[in-house]
Amino acid sequence: MVSGNNNFGVVFMLNRRNFLQLSTLASSAALLPPVLKQQAFAQSSPLKLQALQPNITLVSGGACNVLVVKAANGELLVVDGGHKQGAKDLRSTIETSTGSKKFATLINTHWHPEQTGLNEVLGNKSTRIFAHENTREWLSTSVKRLLEDKVYPPLPELARPNDVFYNYGDFMHGTSKVEFGYLRQAHTDGDMYVYLPEANILHAGGVISNEGWPLLDWWTGGWMGGLVDGLETLLSVANTGTLIIPANGKPITRVELQAQRDMYANIFTTVRNLFQKANTVEQTVAAKPAKAWEAQYGSADAFITLAHWSLIPHLTPDA
Repeated sequence: MVSGNNNFGVVFMLNRRNFLQLSTLASSAALLPPVLKQQAFAQSSPLKLQALQPNITLVSGGACNVLVVKAANGELLVVDGGHKQGAKDLRSTIETSTGSKKFATLINTHWHPEQTGLNEVLGNKSTRIFAHENTREWLSTSVKRLLEDKVYPPLPELARPNDVFYNYGDFMHGTSKVEFGYLRQAHTDGDMYVYLPEANILHAGGVISNEGWPLLDWWTGGWMGGLVDGLETLLSVANTGTLIIPANGKPITRVELQAQRDMYANIFTTVRNLFQKANTVEQTVAAKPAKAWEAQYGSADAFITLAHWSLIPHLTPDA
């Protein structure tokens, strides 16, 4: 993670070869918008509530899946927070459904706007906002992606995470343990998971999307190889009975998670081989490395474009 203001959110130093490759990206800009459009700037549909257990609710239908856990004393743990535009509605929905206004802990699984909308609503001294240190850093600076007009401004100081971690750990929510861990450079470089061992529920954050191809945000540290690593970490946490919550879409099982890991590992190997042959991004996309799964997830052209680009800081040697 590069701290301080920056123009692009790029997390590596450019050498001459990097620069020459990046200078060709504009020719492939037409492939990019379908991925970025996943980050809509409003809640996409009416919020839906699903009781996973008597004290655990999944709120879906908005910008992301939000997990809400109510302790016996009424304190609330909320994992992710949708977009800012829908934050008041989300907060009201949580308060009404749980009968509580005691927001004890809000977790940001990564920095993206569709995960951090509740931060400004709950950002005060009584709510702990918990995230990986890199997530706090991205939320403390302006981020602008290549080929995208929008600038993501820093959140106000009170809305930024006020408690951070670096590797993994646990804490108590009421009488129940909450485990968490770092997913390294996967979807971004600040991805984390949240696991409730007693309930056997795992919130995977943005590393998993069950509604289509995920956004490989290589501008802020994500990359294709790291996505596979992140899925393997999640597999090490989950067991056969674990309910796994993706960023978007229906919950999945460990068997489905294993299938996703195998799929992305296959795609990564193919894209890496094409990249190492000095293919252009257009040639990599034309090779259709994800063709076998497009019937299920839709066109992978935008995803493969980002997968190819994400290899530049990892596989390009210094010139």
